[in-house]
Amino acid sequence: MRATLRWAHSDLRTHRGEALFLVLATAGIVASLLLATALFGYATNPWQRVFTQSHGAHVWLHTDKAADTGKLADLAGVDSVTGPYPTAATTVSSRGSRAAVELRGTPERPSADRPPIVSGHWLDPSTPNGVVLESRLARALLTEPGDTLTVPGTARELTVVGLADSAEPRYRPGEQPGLVWALPSAVPDPGGQVIGLRLTDPGDTSYVVQRAVTMLGSGAIGEVSTWQQARAEAQGDNRLLGQVLGLFGLGALVAAGFAVHGAIGTRIRGHLRDLSVLKAIGFTPGQVVRIFLLQHLAYALLGALAAAGLAEALGSRIPGRLGDAVGVWQGLPGHTVALLVIPTAAVLFIGATTGLAAWRAGRVPPVPVPRPAAPSGGRLSKVARRALGVRIPPALVLGWHKAFTRRPRSLATVARLTLPLLLIVVAMSAWTTLDRFHSEPERIGLPTTLSVRADDSGLSEQQTRSLLERDPDVAAAYPGVETAALGASQTATIALRGLGTHQDPYPYTLAEGRPARGADEAVAGQGFLDLLNVRVGDWVRMTVGDQPQILHIVGRSIEPENAGRVISTSLDTLRENDPDLRPTLYELRLAPGADPREVADRLAEAGGGHLDVHTVTNPADGLSPLRAVVAGLIAVLALIGLIELLTAIGGTVRESERDLLALKAIGLSPRQITAITVTATGLTALAAVLAATALGLPLARWLIDAQGRSSGIGAGIAQGPSAVLMVLLGAAAVLCAAALAALPAARAARRRLADTLSAVA
Repeated sequence: MRATLRWAHSDLRTHRGEALFLVLATAGIVASLLLATALFGYATNPWQRVFTQSHGAHVWLHTDKAADTGKLADLAGVDSVTGPYPTAATTVSSRGSRAAVELRGTPERPSADRPPIVSGHWLDPSTPNGVVLESRLARALLTEPGDTLTVPGTARELTVVGLADSAEPRYRPGEQPGLVWALPSAVPDPGGQVIGLRLTDPGDTSYVVQRAVTMLGSGAIGEVSTWQQARAEAQGDNRLLGQVLGLFGLGALVAAGFAVHGAIGTRIRGHLRDLSVLKAIGFTPGQVVRIFLLQHLAYALLGALAAAGLAEALGSRIPGRLGDAVGVWQGLPGHTVALLVIPTAAVLFIGATTGLAAWRAGRVPPVPVPRPAAPSGGRLSKVARRALGVRIPPALVLGWHKAFTRRPRSLATVARLTLPLLLIVVAMSAWTTLDRFHSEPERIGLPTTLSVRADDSGLSEQQTRSLLERDPDVAAAYPGVETAALGASQTATIALRGLGTHQDPYPYTLAEGRPARGADEAVAGQGFLDLLNVRVGDWVRMTVGDQPQILHIVGRSIEPENAGRVISTSLDTLRENDPDLRPTLYELRLAPGADPREVADRLAEAGGGHLDVHTVTNPADGLSPLRAVVAGLIAVLALIGLIELLTAIGGTVRESERDLLALKAIGLSPRQITAITVTATGLTALAAVLAATALGLPLARWLIDAQGRSSGIGAGIAQGPSAVLMVLLGAAAVLCAAALAALPAARAARRRLADTLSAVA
């Protein structure tokens, strides 16, 4: 044991840099996997916690006032019913901010779907105008208990008495109205009612919804929302962050395992004589294997413990969403198990790859095998000899020969170096795609900057459009309507939009098909196509209230809103069914350089309280933490690539010692011999860069488009890095490889002949 420890200590002193890199790489990998686990837990836990605490309903049905919802309690699969509650759609204002809301008349706090209070108290009959706001809506309006809300266009005032969490679809400006609970007396003229269904088996949600729609009639139902939709919206970008971290963490773990395997294999080839001596003095093959295995397990264990300790102690202090995710994750029941299992699994994986390489060390014979007399690279090819004959510098020819003549070993080295570079290319593609979301929103389905909603009373259609187009910073105003509709299966609600006219069509971003130009033509998002199991070219039937609407899908649009469950046509097409249809929203495209907030303030003031103006939400705004994540992952992957480069350089330098006498004998100077090793290393890095580029760009596009399809936005959003950026990456990798190889190659080239003879003996 003492001899084993002394040998390990001596090896550590010789390879301090390699040991440090292995520890840091393991720490980065384990930290990435732990953060991915935290984000996955954070993505589902807040919504699940609220849903469980409130005993939430699995299905919410918005119906008209005349619908007989009482018979839904006897529907097969329904465990309990909450409501029905009268509802009214209105707009509230506070501190200059406005929001569309649903006033829900609740006579008493329900036993089922009981919203947990986070501030203030529940409704009290002593405050007849008191309301309870959903917490996300309250944050948007900057309100707290005790504040007063006004209803624009009326003299009504509502007093906020409490804030509550809700497991229903969350408030989204311009898309989903906020939820406001009020006493029935505060809902004087309800436009409909809502009823919640708690199911015995949540997996039967679609079937129960279909039965409920059949029982009440499709014309009686205006909107259906399910627990799956609410959960998916609540998870949102956090799940994407978790997927990115998990994918790159696992990829980095595999790359690190291969890097450790290659490092040990190279060191074994360089220590064959030392290993033979160890065998000769009594070390068994098992002891030799344990030397390498325990040594690298110690490195991996040190890195894993450091990552786990830092994640536990400092993870919640990370600014932004990552810190919040770690804080929530630390309170979950499975937190301790994950904190133990993930580092342990990473250490075991690295140990497995180490064991495969260390097993070769145990097979080294106790008597050193004489080295072959032939050069390590083999005979020069005809092409190489011809290149030397035309006076191409020997360093280039012999460097190429040294890098690629041993095909199995050369290919293994290139493959190990390609893996971290490939993941870096994928990470750069993700970064570039995010930049495209910010810099070119019109290419990902956001051609407009502001959305304006007009009141039913006040300005006429012509007055509203004239007011909007008079602003010097408004380049175009597209009138439209957006309403909830039931799909053909009548199991889910989709968004039906009519934007623009035949003379002034809305500039949809199409990924497939063509624009909707004729009557009854429409474009649809990926989420809509998946939900109804249709494709471009099909005809679809949907129901808006009791009015059927049949449209021909001629294109697939990039739809970042409503999880892509949107079908869009022109306002003229919708007016064919309802000639009196009046636009309720206007999408505004601004002139280049215009400040959206300034334009919004001007339009809201000019509208005299009849216009609700807000900026169009860019989904990339919620992905800002992904930039820091991608940067950290690139650093970890670069560290793994550096380990592989050092391994390749060490192997090349050791093999060069065999050819040193021959190279000096033919008249090459130490500088030329150094250039051979530097060239071989640089060409190996160049081959890895080319392979990573050829494989990484298509892989990145496929992964990003697959994520786009799964989120409902749709494929076609991927953007690869620019050619300049790829050239810079390749140049950096090659120059880094050459710079790292220069010093050890120069030392080896200046060795004394006596040392060289002893090395090849």
